[in-house]
Amino acid sequence: MRLGIFGGTFDPPHLGHMILAAEALYQLRLERVLWVLTPAPPHKTGWLISPLEQRIALVQAAIQQAPDFELSRVDIDRQSPHYTVDTMHLLRNKFPQADLIYLMGGDSLHDLPNWHEAMRFIQACSGIGVMRRPGDSIDLETLETSLPGLGQKVHFVEAPLLEISARQIRERIANRRPYQYYLLPAVYEMVKEQGYYQDFQGAQD
Repeated sequence: MRLGIFGGTFDPPHLGHMILAAEALYQLRLERVLWVLTPAPPHKTGWLISPLEQRIALVQAAIQQAPDFELSRVDIDRQSPHYTVDTMHLLRNKFPQADLIYLMGGDSLHDLPNWHEAMRFIQACSGIGVMRRPGDSIDLETLETSLPGLGQKVHFVEAPLLEISARQIRERIANRRPYQYYLLPAVYEMVKEQGYYQDFQGAQD
């Protein structure tokens, strides 16, 4: 079994997330994509993030019609700090026979040498699916010098250039600007009905 591991705060989950997950599922021949919702990422300490239960409900609304997508509680049900290396080892214990393909963007790959226990993280991954944007530049050779063996794990996923971010959506909602078509209908209806993000200030991605 080949599982994609798609981590994030998903505050809120939007069309960009859905498209990237779908492209990874297809291009990397995955059977499922696990959406690993992180309650409080260590690199976002002090940042304003929406309540966990709100984000859980929004992710569930986003993926409810996608049988190949599944919400994982691996980080939800454990204490912080939520380092990705620990997440991968927990998933490795849960799915010992599976190929675990961690999904990340090119910017995260560039920053990988600064991750907590980066080498242990790489070793825990069967592969690393990197979402490429048109025209981006990734220097795998340089990264390989600080993280030996990384190049053998990387598989590129060609993704469309989508200028959509969760922060942009939060700002649009707070400023009463149109945002409906950035979200799946079920997510949009929940955000509108519950009044999410209307007074959200100072949030970061």
